[in-house]
Amino acid sequence: MSHPTDLPRLSPGQRVQDPLLILGVDRRGGDTPHTVLTLGNATGTLTSAPFWPEDQPKIAGLAAGDVVQVIGEVALYRGQRQLKVTSLRPLPKGAVELSRLVPSIGDPAPYWKTLDGWRAEIVRPRLAATLDLFYTDDDFRLRFEACPASLGGHHALLGGLLKHTVEVASIARAIARVCRAEWDLVLAGVLLHDIGKLESYRWDGGLFAMTEAGTLHGHVVLGALMLDRAVRAAQPTPCTGQELGILQHLVLSHHGRLEFGAAVAPMTLEAEVLHYADNASAKTASMADALADPGHFDGESLVSARTLWQLDRRRAYRGRSDWGG
Repeated sequence: MSHPTDLPRLSPGQRVQDPLLILGVDRRGGDTPHTVLTLGNATGTLTSAPFWPEDQPKIAGLAAGDVVQVIGEVALYRGQRQLKVTSLRPLPKGAVELSRLVPSIGDPAPYWKTLDGWRAEIVRPRLAATLDLFYTDDDFRLRFEACPASLGGHHALLGGLLKHTVEVASIARAIARVCRAEWDLVLAGVLLHDIGKLESYRWDGGLFAMTEAGTLHGHVVLGALMLDRAVRAAQPTPCTGQELGILQHLVLSHHGRLEFGAAVAPMTLEAEVLHYADNASAKTASMADALADPGHFDGESLVSARTLWQLDRRRAYRGRSDWGG
């Protein structure tokens, strides 16, 4: 089977004839009402040229989450690429493999091998037993390996949460060694810090969206509640009340500051390590994604054409050198 067309790297004039997922339908009013579709596949996204009132029959009844067979040509308007659609036909649900329509990490097995290998190093029985409440549960693992790490920022892909967790553990392992934090406790925090995203996010059909619980409480609080429920429901109880509080603190403080979504600031060495490791994984992934997206740059320019929200409104620079090597 051929690979999906690389949408982010299409140049003006290139033709598209592919099944694409509708990620958004933006109906705009004003003096000239029109509709713009956000279309995507496993490589990325591309917005359509406007569908004017006379074009509305082409997109009647279409909604985010629908899969359509699209024929069109990439054009440039005010320096931005857009897809001028000449033909658009809805496809039945399941007609196209989700792996062709949505970015993903691919095979999760290598990530699990790394994570489970580190988890096996935990020898303190109550800590290991508490983690086992989640990580020996097959349903939890299936949901965890499919969940994105964000809805549109870092690691926003199927399985992104698993990849992000491995990255955080890798970074945290190095930091913990340098500052002599308790590595097994740091690892426990890594494994638990984002479990709330399983209740905060939906990813069915390839659309990433927030759940009602995610909107009301956020993944930080939901993760702490999940941990509390699991520990209190287990018989025998896998850890003491104080130990539960220590683990919940890791979850509740991993965003570092209240204005960034933490319920409380880090108060332990292990919580501090977790926060910086989590932040490093998220920020470096966002920078790598920004630099890899040609849509952020005009032609061969080395500096992004605009500030990028993924980089906290900074610009990106993609200049490189072999340094004489």
